[in-house]
Order: sequence, then C-alpha cells, then structure tokens
Amino acid sequence: MKNRILIFLLCISINTGFSQTQKRWSKEKATKWYAAHNWVCGADFIPSTAINQLEMWQKDTFDPQTIDKELGYAQNIGMNTMRVYLHSLAYKEDPSGFKKRIDEYLKIAHTHGIKTIFVFFDDCWNKMPEIGKQPAPKTGIHNSGWVQDPGDPAFKETTNFPALKVYVQDVLTTFKNDERVLLWDLYNEPGNNKKGNATLPLLKAVFAWAREIPLSQPISAGLWNWNLEKLNAFQAQHSDVITYHNYESPEKHERVLKVLKAYGRPMICTEYMARPRNSRFANILPMLKKEHIGAINWGLVSGKTNTIYAWGTPIENGDEPIEWFHDIFRKDGTPYREDEVTLIKKLTQSNP
Repeated sequence: MKNRILIFLLCISINTGFSQTQKRWSKEKATKWYAAHNWVCGADFIPSTAINQLEMWQKDTFDPQTIDKELGYAQNIGMNTMRVYLHSLAYKEDPSGFKKRIDEYLKIAHTHGIKTIFVFFDDCWNKMPEIGKQPAPKTGIHNSGWVQDPGDPAFKETTNFPALKVYVQDVLTTFKNDERVLLWDLYNEPGNNKKGNATLPLLKAVFAWAREIPLSQPISAGLWNWNLEKLNAFQAQHSDVITYHNYESPEKHERVLKVLKAYGRPMICTEYMARPRNSRFANILPMLKKEHIGAINWGLVSGKTNTIYAWGTPIENGDEPIEWFHDIFRKDGTPYREDEVTLIKKLTQSNP
C-alpha cells in the first residue's frame, strides 16, 4: 500500500496535458463552497424496490412512494446527503421523462432536508445494460443485477460519445443552478472490471463535457484503486473536490487521508462501510467527522440489490448473513443495529 501511494504522488506531479485544467475550481472557491454546507453525511441510495439504476429511473418502475419513505429513514437519523446513480439508457429511452423523474426525486429529497450527489458513468458489475424489464435478484448474491454505464464494450466505442455528451450536458444544463444538487460525480470507479486505462478516453471526455457547462456545483470522480496510476492522476488533478472510496480498516483509511490532504481541497468519502472488512460506522464515521471529511456509506435500506451479502461470498439459500456487509435499515425502517443509528444521530446532531 505504501509503495502504491508513493507512485500515486509521483504521478500527480505530471502534467496530463488536458486543455480544460485552467477551468478547475480554485482551492479557495472549493473551500468556500464546502464551508457553506454542514458536514456531509449520508448514504449511497437506491430504493429497496430497485435492483439497479434502470429499475430506479425507468417510468414503469420509478417508485416515489418508496423513495419518500426510505429517505424519511435517513432524515430521522440526521443524514443530509444521498449519492444516487443515473443511467444513460434511461435518458436515451425518454429524455424528457427521465429529467422529470430526476426533478421529482429531488423534490422528495428536499422535503427531507437531503441534498444529492448524482453519478453519471459507472464501470462496476454487469457489462451489458438493457432497457426494459430488469432481472430478479439472484439469491444471496451481492448486486447481482447492477449494470455498468454505458457498458462494455460501449464505454470504449467513440461512436457512442456524441450521444453520451448530449445526455450529460442536457442533465447538467437542466440542473446546473439547482441548490438541491450538491455535487456531480462524473464517473464511478473508472477502470474497474479490469478495464484499466481503457476507461481514460471516456473519463477525459466527460470532464471536458462538464467543463463546458457553467455549473454552480463542483464536479469530481472518486479515487478508488491505488494501482490505476494514470486514472488516479487525472481524477485528482481535475476534480474540484476530492472524492474517494475506502472499505479498509481505520489505520489504512487514515493513511489514505494523509495523502489526499496534500491537495488542500475539501474531501468527501463517497463509499465506505463494509462491516466484515472492519470498515464500520463505529471506527470510521467519528474519524471522518473529526477531520471534517464528508461521509457517504454504501447502502441505506436492504432490498433487491442484496448488498447485505459480501462481494464474492454468495449465500446460496438466501439466509441472512451472520453480519451484514452494507446497509442500515430493513424495509420496515427497523435498524439492523441500534447502536449504529444511535452513533449516526449523535454525530449528525452536532453538525457542523
């Protein structure tokens, strides 16, 4: 880990030659923006009735009642931010309806005092997203139906880029001054699923597209894998606010913080909390609060994503695992662990 961090520090000193660098927010602007908000605390959110991004956003399965109910659970423990994935195919099928549903989601979130971080592209899980009826969850398997965006090989086919640019810029233009949107997360875990640097052209493109829109909100793409030096360097050099993922123990997590602090920019951890890996609310959340680093854990309500099960550790009969991997609540709003929600309430009640 130490050697990988040293390589990362070397890489960030290299100029990537990207023409939009001068339009990045200054450190002063980013710091002023961050200071205007309470400590960011929340979860990666998808309603329990949706297996993936498409099921969340398509007209036939968009579920505002469940969204309202479950964001109420978050509000009750003091959470103020949700990170939510969009999907380009849902836009392609119905651009106007898709944006209306985003607005409806934002109206619901706003009634609960919750701002939103929206995510555009994603290199995680299933390669071939398809519009229409989504599959049922596979018993006991973590995120069995989650889909990449735009998919594989679609992510590297530059003939797709013009349509993706229209999608990104239309959504950004529509909500560019919307105070309900906290931040735009342009690409989740670029290079995942062994894509590596093949993701770099689309990553560079989405930053360029976003920089063409006069946004009131910052943009970012989270660091997540120290082995991806070129991707890490680009993400770190071009994000207005530093976002990152870390599912490791407090000691390893803290080591990462020390490196990222060198940027002198606000920081938000946009994924953490995997109980069996010793990334827990009890040992990570107080540390992030103390450092005034935003804290977005994976998962709010246990549902069709099956994220109570660990990565690569299926339970074939679907029994509840001895210890949940992610998520905070059961569908009826009962906490998985009372001590966790008590801690979250304590820390959020002392905001900022």
